Amino acid sequence: MNKAAYAPPPSKATLGPIAELRNVSKRFGDILAADGLDLSIMSGEFLSFLGPSGCGKTTALRILAGFEAPTTGEVLLDGEIVNDLDPFRRPVNMVFQHYALFPHLTVAQNIGYGLRQRRPRPPRDEIERKVKTALEIVRLEGFEDRRIWEMSGGQQQRVALARAIVNEPKLLLLDEPMAALDRKLRKEMQIELQNIQRRLGMTFILVTHDQEEALSMSDRICIMRDGRIVQTGTPRELYDQPRNRYVAGFVGTSNFFDGVVESVAADQAQVSVKGGIVLAGRAISPVAVGQEVSVSVRPEQIRLERANAADRPGWPVTILNRIFLGEHTEYLVKHESLGEFMVLTPRQAELSDGPFNAGERLMALWEAGGALVLKQD
Repeated sequence: MNKAAYAPPPSKATLGPIAELRNVSKRFGDILAADGLDLSIMSGEFLSFLGPSGCGKTTALRILAGFEAPTTGEVLLDGEIVNDLDPFRRPVNMVFQHYALFPHLTVAQNIGYGLRQRRPRPPRDEIERKVKTALEIVRLEGFEDRRIWEMSGGQQQRVALARAIVNEPKLLLLDEPMAALDRKLRKEMQIELQNIQRRLGMTFILVTHDQEEALSMSDRICIMRDGRIVQTGTPRELYDQPRNRYVAGFVGTSNFFDGVVESVAADQAQVSVKGGIVLAGRAISPVAVGQEVSVSVRPEQIRLERANAADRPGWPVTILNRIFLGEHTEYLVKHESLGEFMVLTPRQAELSDGPFNAGERLMALWEAGGALVLKQD
């Protein structure tokens, strides 16, 4: 594999879509697995499909790969409709959740398998050169003659990745490839995948139900639910400006206080919640007086204080539970009317104020700008 072919691509902003789904739907009998999917995937980006099991994310991936044909709609690669194009004729490779490696072949033989299936078959020295380069990219030099069953889970994943990139696909599809790895190894492989994607300049599309994985790796995330795309955006956009309660609850952790809009001024809304309490927040989408909404407050936006300044009113709460997590501490607190909610306190704050204990009475405070008013799902 010629390393010059892996030079980083031009700025993503200057490139058009490498793949598109246009009003794509897929039915399996009475089950609508994909419902009117519209999505443009830009050349060189790392995009993730994120959602719970059964939301349609794997179906979308298999439609791009050609393993499933859409019931309606169009699939485009490089501007060409490929609905009827066989998977092996598409410039697409896939890394499966369980890797699908051949146990009777060596590492090098597994990686070069796709090259050997080409017609006409590349010369042996070209295959060996490309396999060697792929091994260097995934940092498995010296493992050429190992058998798959002699490799660890993380090493097997690298072999599967090398086998996919050796063919230089325009799209690399990743179907929950890190689900079988332990937490520490999964973190390491997330970084490794990002580095490889940036080095190669390929378009990576990841399917995952792990929100942390999607947030840490993606240029954009496509949130799915019930076969539909709910919202697409950068990790920061989805975290800071979720379209509704579903997105806010799926991307990161949030506390929700349900209520009814009392008043609206510009993008600011006053919401009446339990106990006659009125909470203020920024409305991400237009809302109307009398509409049922949820006020979302991220746990890290809330502070706990033993003393409450007169000009900074807060909510009196009782600590129910305390979980020390190293870089921060997670508190479950309860307010008489608002109920139970979560607070994350950074380690630095505890070093200065001291930890809070279960049963302790405190004040919970958050800035008005830290609360979002969201439409119900």
